[in-house]
Amino acid sequence: MPRRLAISALSCLLSAALLVAGCGGSDSSTSSEGTAANRPAPPKSEFPKTEGRTLGEIVKAADSHAELVVSPAALAFYKGVNRYPFGVFHTDRSQVDDAEVALYVARVPQVEPGGGEAAANGKEKGAVARARTEALEQPAMGPYPAAVESLATKPAYRAQTTTSDPDAATVVYTTDVDFPSNGEWRVAALIKQGDETVATLLPSASVGEFKGIPRVGEKAPKIHTQTPADVGGDLSKITTRIPPDTQNRVDYADVLGKEPILLLFATPQFCQSRVCGPVVDVAEQVKDQYGDKAAFIHMEIYKDNDPSKGVRPQVKAFHLPSEPWLFAIDRKGTIQAVVEGAFGVERMTKVVRGVTGE
Repeated sequence: MPRRLAISALSCLLSAALLVAGCGGSDSSTSSEGTAANRPAPPKSEFPKTEGRTLGEIVKAADSHAELVVSPAALAFYKGVNRYPFGVFHTDRSQVDDAEVALYVARVPQVEPGGGEAAANGKEKGAVARARTEALEQPAMGPYPAAVESLATKPAYRAQTTTSDPDAATVVYTTDVDFPSNGEWRVAALIKQGDETVATLLPSASVGEFKGIPRVGEKAPKIHTQTPADVGGDLSKITTRIPPDTQNRVDYADVLGKEPILLLFATPQFCQSRVCGPVVDVAEQVKDQYGDKAAFIHMEIYKDNDPSKGVRPQVKAFHLPSEPWLFAIDRKGTIQAVVEGAFGVERMTKVVRGVTGE
């Protein structure tokens, strides 16, 4: 485990993304409170058809280049259809909340593993780099247009941890991408700007790499989570949110297999992706409506809330490589939904209704 969980490109992968041109769409959608609102995905017809073209040909067909970064907000992908969350940013790290984006993917040719000597002299790294370049000559799949999910909550649920963070995310883009096989997949984004379309390459998606994370249909691991009684009422030991959230009233182990659970792994203060504060706010708002239907439990990431001490044993028990993660667990202790990365009130409400039967 790294010193801090490596999520997402919402911050960590910004420097890794290749830059190309493009600004967000011109007609921003905002709520009555001036915050970015949910927006459905644009139709596929607005983006180029693959028609047997390679990923490189799709990228080269773009009209121009500009300084935008499209960065993945998840690490764990599986064979089949996956929710793929990402952020769109200017190079100064300010977020673009109104872009029209579609993703395309292509399989990276498999690199045969070499011996220790090959790894030592860099031949394997060179082979991987060449394979990623060769992926641009592979048939492209797509387009996968993205919807915009607002991370906004009602003012009463916006924590100081969120409002005082100038880099806190306001939206997340999401689309469903179908990966036909395990392995590495190259990802490209096409962004519409007026009458022009621009393109960029994202970090690759490693499909099937994280096998230990609990999945839908599996029994949820049994862990203990702290309550106020365990810390003498000092909620700063349970949560880094300011003010403390209320998603810590019961021990997960006491309710597992007895009632529905919404288990959220996130650290508002130390989140590398800048979405943990907003999603804990989202969960706090949804809990206010459905808290009598399920146990809402927020689990921090780091021991003693100190990143230098490594991750908590509960995070290890779920084999999480990133943050945030939401697990919806039914009355029998079976996982009914899993969400990696940011999510808004609408998505979480749907998850809660699904696991509670409301």
